[in-house]
Amino acid sequence: MAEIIYLTKEGYEEKQNELDYLIHTKRPQVVEAIKVAREFGDLSENAEYDAAKNEQGRIEDRIRELEALLANARILDDANANKDVVSVGTSIVLFDEDMEEEIEVSIVSTVEADFTKGKISNQSLLGQSLIGKKAGDEIEVKAPAGTSKFRIVKVGK
Repeated sequence: MAEIIYLTKEGYEEKQNELDYLIHTKRPQVVEAIKVAREFGDLSENAEYDAAKNEQGRIEDRIRELEALLANARILDDANANKDVVSVGTSIVLFDEDMEEEIEVSIVSTVEADFTKGKISNQSLLGQSLIGKKAGDEIEVKAPAGTSKFRIVKVGK
């Protein structure tokens, strides 16, 4: 049995949009690129054909990956969640004691994580340290680069 993957509503929609784009836009584009490259002649020395076939393989792999992910995905239900406790799908304002600044992050599943967008995996060191905590709690995150201290300023959905 496949592992259930919990996604936020936004994360699910993002993955579904990527799948739709790959199927309805990128797949037809690469099929056309292969068709054009075939017209160049000898396929054994046709770099355009090889590149288009490689791209087709990457697209098909990603389509299969997304289909499997979405088939096993469960959208997190915010309605029944405790909005005062950090969990997957929660937005948190943290005060970074070392940098002396506030940062806003969201706890998401590993497949949605994107540090540049403030989306922290629930399985990361920071994510694990935050799960179950409330506003006012202080945490220490021990990482290979050293220990960081944070205070939870606000928890929300």
